[in-house]
Amino acid sequence: MPTQSSLSEIPIQFAKGVGPRRARLLEKLGVQTLEDAFWFLPWRYENRLEVLPIGNLLPGMKATIKGRVQKVWVKTTYRRRLVVVTVTVRDETGLIECVFFNQPYLEKTFAPGVSLLLTGSVLSNSSESLPMTMRGPEYELLDEDELPDMCGGRIVPVYHETNGLSSKQIRRIMRSIFDHYASHLQELLPMAMRVQLGVPTLPEALPVLHFPNQERSVEVLNQQATPEHRRLAFEELFLLQLALAIRRQGQTQDIEGIAFAVRNPLVEQLKTVLPFSLTSAQERVIKEISHAMELPTSMNRLLQGDVGCGKTVVALHAIVVACGSGYQAALMAPTEVLSEQHYLSLFPLFEALGVRCLLLKGGQTGRERGEILAGIQSGHVQVVVGTHALLQPDVHFAKLGLVIVDEQHKFGVLQRAQLRGKAAWHPDVLVMTATPIPRTLAMTLYGDLDVSVIDQFPPGKKPVKTMLFPTGQRKEAHRLLRKELEAGRQAYVVYPLVEPSEKIDLQAAVEAAEQLREEFSPFRLGLLHGRLPSREKQAVMAQFKEKEIDVLVATTVVEVGLDVHNATVMLIEHAERFGLAQLHQLRGRVGRGLHQGYCLLIHALGKIPPYSQQMPMKLEAGQKFADEIINSSEGKSFSRSTARRRLGVFAQCEDGFALAEEDLKIRGPGHVLGVKQWGDIDFRVADLARDTVLLIKAKQMAVELLERDPALILPEHQILKETLRRKWSEKLALGGIG
Repeated sequence: MPTQSSLSEIPIQFAKGVGPRRARLLEKLGVQTLEDAFWFLPWRYENRLEVLPIGNLLPGMKATIKGRVQKVWVKTTYRRRLVVVTVTVRDETGLIECVFFNQPYLEKTFAPGVSLLLTGSVLSNSSESLPMTMRGPEYELLDEDELPDMCGGRIVPVYHETNGLSSKQIRRIMRSIFDHYASHLQELLPMAMRVQLGVPTLPEALPVLHFPNQERSVEVLNQQATPEHRRLAFEELFLLQLALAIRRQGQTQDIEGIAFAVRNPLVEQLKTVLPFSLTSAQERVIKEISHAMELPTSMNRLLQGDVGCGKTVVALHAIVVACGSGYQAALMAPTEVLSEQHYLSLFPLFEALGVRCLLLKGGQTGRERGEILAGIQSGHVQVVVGTHALLQPDVHFAKLGLVIVDEQHKFGVLQRAQLRGKAAWHPDVLVMTATPIPRTLAMTLYGDLDVSVIDQFPPGKKPVKTMLFPTGQRKEAHRLLRKELEAGRQAYVVYPLVEPSEKIDLQAAVEAAEQLREEFSPFRLGLLHGRLPSREKQAVMAQFKEKEIDVLVATTVVEVGLDVHNATVMLIEHAERFGLAQLHQLRGRVGRGLHQGYCLLIHALGKIPPYSQQMPMKLEAGQKFADEIINSSEGKSFSRSTARRRLGVFAQCEDGFALAEEDLKIRGPGHVLGVKQWGDIDFRVADLARDTVLLIKAKQMAVELLERDPALILPEHQILKETLRRKWSEKLALGGIG
């Protein structure tokens, strides 16, 4: 007899009515086992409780109709080369035209005489003989013996499809699977937890979601707001939060760290050399970090804050605590530009404190590198700043006590652990990000970390004015840029990675720089890109900072990690190709001084209405769009409508955390950070943008359960423990549940 765990081990091809061919098609949809099939929920539900006669249809309504194919024909449009399949469908009351795009195989599917059930929005048609039309309606082929049942009406689950496997065929497979295997489903959530949440058991929930009865609300089902949906979403979130809690438990229990002297003389001296006052948010976060560093256990903390909020000063304080306690510190950044910027900004302060700080990077001569490595190994160098070069095997520390990782989302978990492993004991770890992460995503990806947030900007910082310019209005954007240059300010002009090729990217930026040099004469232009030797990059950065360059043209192969208070304009070409996080990072580079900052976005999307006037849009997997696909600077593709929504949001909102929440809604959790941590977080039901309350509850209940049963040894937790081991043990290295 199969058990819950063995359902995950039985290949889907052995289910009745599947076989090898359909199994291959189901695998394309992510269904490989019987357990996958049970969790492969309908992505929406059709209200087919009422089937309308064609003669009763009116433009603007969404309706379900039933009829027979009268005629089908195919044509290809000349300009966009779209394949258009047009079908006329008749019932006893009238005739309607149905149009399908880029699905040429439908010509054979819709043979004359075939019975169809169609659901879609009704539009008016210019033809007198065919006054109504549906574009891309959902369809289902009907057998003759099904027609009376359909006339009676029902709620129909609609599954994601693939060519060769329709939603109707999937429904039949699901019925067979439930008939043969539903009795083997087992509940893993303790009864007290289910009662507290007010949700059904797994064996009770799944049949409702796959085969809802007529009493159910189609609207609530489509919102995935039923108790059954909540039950499944909670299980996914709870398992992950329980795994993260166990991982964190393993990292903190019995792990002896360094009890730093947080009030050492060097810390007191730092207060006298800082040329500015700290914000209350910075002081609060410094207290949180100091308290964690004072404890004899290893700190593992995420420092999150918007661009320009002052994270570097907080990191500086942590470094001074470590160095003043007799330990070394390492600061790792993802790019040479950013690591050099950190080094240049921190070096004068370290010099004033008598702390020796060096920069380790690629391209240094053998002699330079050898001297730096010797200084690190001897302990003479107290602080080392660098990129991935810090991870090289020949980098040895004398007494590494603090590891700081900047722009954490650009490093994998293993790289963080690799740097941490260069200490002879367990150093404290502080990871920083200026990419605002939604609270839900931070709780998920960084659930094993304590989190400190700087939610305040230095006094006097003015909001950056963001303006959208279609390509035809480029001259207006350039006019504003010139006005700022004439006032003695400086500007950035940034070009995206249009193709995944540095060569093409570089060529576009070089050509643009030449054109801009002529247009903005006599102002001085500089060019910063990934192929410049390190010394030249550093020279360009220094020239821009010293006002020897007025306009810095840059590619996105390197991050613009400069902190130039006199720069007031960030002009971004092909802005539609950037993600919200990228745009926000770039905008944060201007307006950092006393003068008003401007972010000018030049795009090829035409007029963009204010975001509040845009139609809400959620792109669903499996949908087909006749929409232009845009290649982004991140190497991803997205639709024109997505880009319009993104720029509309960005122009109206400067709050990085609010933008991050919106980005989560638009793109989903898999793309917001631009990286994959611990493999895919492949939630099948849970939605981090929607299920915030459930996520918080899941974290709370996971902690409470581990307080009662730290090793999950109670009988009622055995199925939970086995499922946890199967789903998360390998990804999160959960030795505690072995």
